[in-house]
Amino acid sequence: MKRVSVIGAGSWGTALAVLLAHNGHEVTIWSHDPYEIEMLSTKREQADKLPGVKLPENVKVSSDMEESLKGMDVVVMAVPSPVVRSVAKQMAPSISDGQIIVNVAKGIEDETYMTLTDIIEEEIPNAEVCVLSGPSHAEEVGRGIPTTVVVGSKKKEVAELLQDVFMNEVFRVYTNPDIIGIELGGALKNVIALAAGTTDGLGFGDNTKAALMTRGIAELTRLGVALGGKPETFSGLTGIGDLIVTCTSVHSRNRKAGYLIGQGMTADEAMKEVKMVVEGVYSAKAALGLAKKYGVSVPIVEAVNKVLFENADPREEVSNLLLRERRKEHNNLNWE
Repeated sequence: MKRVSVIGAGSWGTALAVLLAHNGHEVTIWSHDPYEIEMLSTKREQADKLPGVKLPENVKVSSDMEESLKGMDVVVMAVPSPVVRSVAKQMAPSISDGQIIVNVAKGIEDETYMTLTDIIEEEIPNAEVCVLSGPSHAEEVGRGIPTTVVVGSKKKEVAELLQDVFMNEVFRVYTNPDIIGIELGGALKNVIALAAGTTDGLGFGDNTKAALMTRGIAELTRLGVALGGKPETFSGLTGIGDLIVTCTSVHSRNRKAGYLIGQGMTADEAMKEVKMVVEGVYSAKAALGLAKKYGVSVPIVEAVNKVLFENADPREEVSNLLLRERRKEHNNLNWE
């Protein structure tokens, strides 16, 4: 049994707290929001974001950051990507040397182009920072629906420890040393999911979505490898796996926001309607900035940015993608 703290009491943090408690660990879930604390303490559920999933008795609810971190074997960081840096700053004084922090959010910082684990390492340099990612909607994990994810760490023994902490009969965990690839796959697929949702909102069909997903994973892989990720990672759970679920699921906030944009809403209107952080909107600018910096072709990411930030017509952007210069599918395959 481990002592585990979950920092962040949204849908994903709550689902993981439930999972970890069912695994027999002593779990504390932290929130800064008095309303959330009251709701979790009295109703024993995240009624707004994960209704019907009850917190087990061995989950403690706390608003005290220091109390939630001191002496914990594992700290799970489950706050939205835009606030990872500010929360990490708040956590830093209470983190001991070598304490394990697992980032489970997905995103890239807009201004610095840093991944979330890089941000945490910068703010808490004495911690052992890892990442957990994959096709894993909170709505399903909280209800014990079979799910598979990957955990990344610089140290094999830490990755295997986390594998033991999280894994059970309905939550399978693989290990992977490619932290940068895992992070980029999880963040960038949200941008493609916005595009996929937009095509749904426009009334296009499965052919269109399949094309976006297939060419989308090609873009993610090109950019991810340019930044130091491994191609194998993008063909795995945090690449194609996460892309599939985020582009197709009714639970996907990025797909839903894209759908609303395809229906005629602005990006701001869509995010307000979704009522949760739409990570792909925050990652889109960073993805385009990284692509320009490294000279990587990302036409879908470019189109998403035009729709989000330049009021481009989504239908016209789809046409522009289809009418681009002709090219081979794979540059490394040639006729004899």
